Amino acid sequence: MNRGGALPISVRKITRTYGRFHALDSVDLEVRSGEFLTLLGPSGSGKTTLLMVLAGFNRPDSGSVLFGDREVVRLAPHKRDVGMVFQSYALFPHMDVAGNIGFPLRLRGVAREVIAGRVERALETVKLAGYGSRRIDQLSGGQRQRVALARAIVFEPRILLMDEPLSALDKQLREHMQVELRQLHELLGMTTVYVTHDQREALTMSDRIAVIDKGRIMQLDTPQRIYERPSCRFVAEFVGESAFLPVNVAAGTATFDGVPLTLGEAVGSMGGEMFLMVRPEKLRILPDDLHPGAGVNVLAGRVARFIYQGESYVLDVELASGIAVSVRGMTSSAAMAALPAVGQPVRLGLDGHDAFLVPAGEATP
Repeated sequence: MNRGGALPISVRKITRTYGRFHALDSVDLEVRSGEFLTLLGPSGSGKTTLLMVLAGFNRPDSGSVLFGDREVVRLAPHKRDVGMVFQSYALFPHMDVAGNIGFPLRLRGVAREVIAGRVERALETVKLAGYGSRRIDQLSGGQRQRVALARAIVFEPRILLMDEPLSALDKQLREHMQVELRQLHELLGMTTVYVTHDQREALTMSDRIAVIDKGRIMQLDTPQRIYERPSCRFVAEFVGESAFLPVNVAAGTATFDGVPLTLGEAVGSMGGEMFLMVRPEKLRILPDDLHPGAGVNVLAGRVARFIYQGESYVLDVELASGIAVSVRGMTSSAAMAALPAVGQPVRLGLDGHDAFLVPAGEATP
């Protein structure tokens, strides 16, 4: 399927306002041919508005959208030749599965005998072979999602747009479908733009992630760099869990509570209000008799709370400065036996290569 190949997408200075509200604020975005790019952000951030601009359902106030070298910003949705999977699936209840999947082909005037073969291939692609005669109300949520996906790919689009297609599924099925969607993307090779507010979903599925807030792209990068090297405090807070320790930066050195920090990158000319980002899984509990050695930052505090989460635990620790941080670890027998009790003092180690500063203010790519 998708024999025509993928297309790159170029978004240039797209603006969309509703009164005084800027849903999109001069957005620039380049989506590479064949990549899986996720638009990630909280409700009201502008991610779905941007997707609807790409689909043609929302006309921007200004700016340009190119699919390959073709300007499409004024084209109607049905003339853009993109596959679209909606959050609600938008399936026709009066049609069976085959009728729903074949609908885009009928709109394009494809011959009936050709439609039958392509519908069957689309069903095989989404692992629903033999389901063509089923009614929509006979399908589970996961099966309906697959039908919606089959309808989006049956006419072999070069661009696929998806608006939170897994949000209605339960946790276990959603995680299973994340893997299947990613495998299907690799099979078909079409350029895919995916919208979600679920950070774990974005990290699992994407080649790159565009984190959006207040109508602007705050950071555009690979999942690993988004998580490990957030460009600002908003990205660090939205993607994953973090505590933020205020640091003083002077003469090329960062200090917390008067103690110099070992960092994963040089302080250089960093200025303004800065914070040390502390991820729970990056901290480890140091035994009382262990000298941490060079390159390890030590945070001293007292255990405030223990939370058991099955395969893992969370230990909330109040530092001497009064700031709370969390430690996450696996619940092996040895680890659980060594945990300090609530109320006991504890030392936490943060390796220098895991210690990074983020600015308090906004940073854009």
